[in-house]
Amino acid sequence: MFESLQPVSADAILGLIAEYKDDPRTEKIDLGVGVYRTTEGDTPVLQVVKRAEQILIDEQESKVYIGTAGSADFNSAMQELIFGESCPVDRLVTIQAPGGSGSLRVAASMILRASPTASVWVSEPTWPNHTPLLAGAGLSLKSYPYYNALNHEIKFDDMISTLKDAPAGDVVLLHACCHNPTGLDLSNDEWRTLTDIMVDRNLIPFIDIAYQGFAEGLNEDVFCIRHMSERVPEMIVSSSCSKNFGLYRDRVGTLSILAINDKARDVVDSQINNLVRTIYSVPPDHGAAVVSLILNDAELRSAWVIELTEMRERLKSMRVMLNDALILRSSKHDFSHLVRATGMFCFLGIPIEQVLRLKKDFGIYMVDSSRINVAGITPSNVNYLADSIIATLR
Repeated sequence: MFESLQPVSADAILGLIAEYKDDPRTEKIDLGVGVYRTTEGDTPVLQVVKRAEQILIDEQESKVYIGTAGSADFNSAMQELIFGESCPVDRLVTIQAPGGSGSLRVAASMILRASPTASVWVSEPTWPNHTPLLAGAGLSLKSYPYYNALNHEIKFDDMISTLKDAPAGDVVLLHACCHNPTGLDLSNDEWRTLTDIMVDRNLIPFIDIAYQGFAEGLNEDVFCIRHMSERVPEMIVSSSCSKNFGLYRDRVGTLSILAINDKARDVVDSQINNLVRTIYSVPPDHGAAVVSLILNDAELRSAWVIELTEMRERLKSMRVMLNDALILRSSKHDFSHLVRATGMFCFLGIPIEQVLRLKKDFGIYMVDSSRINVAGITPSNVNYLADSIIATLR
């Protein structure tokens, strides 16, 4: 059976991690791997997570299976975090999922069950794993314009023009905030305009939110979800707790589906739980139990918000610091998009030849598209990074 298979190319990010690790140079910088890092270059367990985990150790009495939908306390807390206190709970189904990726995969199967001929429109570019997760499940994908690589701006007019021609009933995948890989997000007014188009064209929003709290704030970052939930009859939302709770390996996320009415909600609820049973049976408990403790305890929640704010402000400060360092070294090149972007990612905006030279000559690692993770920048390496970039551009 298996002798007929052919090798598959290794994931580019994983390959970059291995290259960086094997590089003997002491002056090297990893801007590729998609995790948050402190000024010291670490990705620690949040202090509030450690506190919650200790509570679980002391009080949890069983590891028995949880249901297909996961923890009800976790799901309701995540609903409130994402949709707000006025979320339409009578029309909303939320289940716990094994990370954002697991959520996206279940959503893909739900779309196929409900409307197998519908296409899913994705931004150009988008998170690289969106395509294998969704197309691999059997969905038909189409792209809409999003990023102008020359001006480092969103192609909003082109985006709207394309989606105005999308067939009714199609699904539009959107990044709620901290667009990966560009880091450029729609303004609230642009979200309002887009919502009008979705309603007029009977398109279904499919919103991926993996970085809530990393752009402007917990409430600010979900403006599009809360606004659309008041206007559209149906919506899909995939969330991840990997970044904002630092629970990367614990695989914690949710999938929420907004139905047209309470009767349709009950049908969705039965279908989604049946589907989960056929894929992974039940979600993992530990990470979601931690998040549930944090969100449902006022003191723990306040401590989490403080740590999350520190992470967000560090990312913002590193963007400013790198841009300022580049301005000091050259007035010929405009890197102001570094500051206009939000979250962990954006494009540096250089061709692949210069990306490869940065790696070869200076030990600076990023993916070929020049997408960088600004969490890899620190006060101690920013000047070396800026010197290396300018040297490469000359």
